[in-house]
Amino acid sequence: MDPGSGRARVAPVPLQPGLYRVHKPVGPSSFSVVQSFLEETRAAPGKRVPVCHGGTLDPFAEGLLLVLVGQATRLFELLHAVPKTYEADVVWGTEMDTGDLHGKPVFQGDTSRLTPESLDAALQSFLGWREQIPPATSAKKVGGEPAYRKVHRGETVELPPSRVYLHSARWLSHALPGTSRLTMTCRGGYYVRALARDLGQQLGCGAHLSSLRRTEIGPWKDPEPGTRVGAFGRELLPWARVRPLTDQEVGELRRERSVALGGTLPPDWRLPPGFPDPQAPVRGFHQGRLTFLLSERDGALWSDTELRGGL
Repeated sequence: MDPGSGRARVAPVPLQPGLYRVHKPVGPSSFSVVQSFLEETRAAPGKRVPVCHGGTLDPFAEGLLLVLVGQATRLFELLHAVPKTYEADVVWGTEMDTGDLHGKPVFQGDTSRLTPESLDAALQSFLGWREQIPPATSAKKVGGEPAYRKVHRGETVELPPSRVYLHSARWLSHALPGTSRLTMTCRGGYYVRALARDLGQQLGCGAHLSSLRRTEIGPWKDPEPGTRVGAFGRELLPWARVRPLTDQEVGELRRERSVALGGTLPPDWRLPPGFPDPQAPVRGFHQGRLTFLLSERDGALWSDTELRGGL
């Protein structure tokens, strides 16, 4: 009983395993959002449930954050290679050590010669695959520790370049010579802060981000602030093919035997034309739940991962 009201307390309902879309506001870290989910799972009866996010957002950034609960945490690596769309405000004339408005100026340059045409040309040169040096204040690990922690202690960090992919980018508006607004779609692992830095260096004037919002990841869009939208079953990994499974086939897979490739269905969502193939597994569904991640070998399907209980 609740001693203050005389009413019986209702036990918290366990959070259903799956993928959840939330809007992260400016300020909190991505981990703080995950922490709120963890607290919710711990308040409910039953075993402790794993929780992780599906790709971090910097505290100064806002927008779509994917939170994976329960067996869905095993899908984490499969989210990296799908399209992510951002909108950003670029400030011309000053390069910051962090790449964003909270850093310290490291270079200032002349912006008087910037034109929409010159910015279009500069932006197009970054499309496709290329090497990108992550910001020193990124979450990239150095010696097992995030680089930003070393920088905050005053240590000098030099990160090696990473292979990244920018699928499309265009300017939404300009207020030159001061700022420009950008929209872009890239593969996971791309640093928009680094793009602003590199554009400023190429143009000789310096640049940094004053705002960043992630609007989409794959088929999922940023929800309204304060809302939480779950994805389950066929909504999970919709860019991957589907193979319905019978009871007998589930048994075969559990005995480390293959099942026929026949009966495989196309993806529920198509990647943008020309976007690199994420090499997704085949989704094995049993009784309407995502139960297996399958790989195609020797003309058959084999189990890579069983998601016990299904999603």
